[in-house]
Amino acid sequence: MGALRDRFWERPLADLDTAEWEALCDGCGRCCLHKVEYEDTGEIEHTNVACRLLDTQTARCMDYKHRKAFVPDCLRLTLRIVDDVSWLPGTCAYRLRAEGRPLPHWHYLISGDREAVVGAGVSVAGRVVSEDEAGPLEHHVVDWDDDYDDYDDEPAQGDAAA
Repeated sequence: MGALRDRFWERPLADLDTAEWEALCDGCGRCCLHKVEYEDTGEIEHTNVACRLLDTQTARCMDYKHRKAFVPDCLRLTLRIVDDVSWLPGTCAYRLRAEGRPLPHWHYLISGDREAVVGAGVSVAGRVVSEDEAGPLEHHVVDWDDDYDDYDDEPAQGDAAA
């Protein structure tokens, strides 16, 4: 990873370089969970079923660099599509910054602690099952509260930990 600029996360997403874009991720793992979309309504429900590459205990991809080779439909979140991915949780750093909102106090770039996302109850670490063991997705629908305001009454930008 290249050198990161001071407080890069406060910049518009379009100003971030590749290393900064990647560093913005809080590592919650929610984007790596399967969703159920109902054809008749378009409604999307979230599940606790993880992609087979997601380590269910750490919420980290086990082969991020080569993930598309193993999971061809893995979504690569980019600036061009970030506004169109409606199922990103309200806590997602990409979603927050696309909306011009600050990062929450528990984000590692603010707190300096990569595990703060777990302590805040945002991470899926230890709360999901692999798709290889899950069975029908409809049996795994979850309603995790992911409203940004529930995690952070007053978002602080704080000093960078990076």
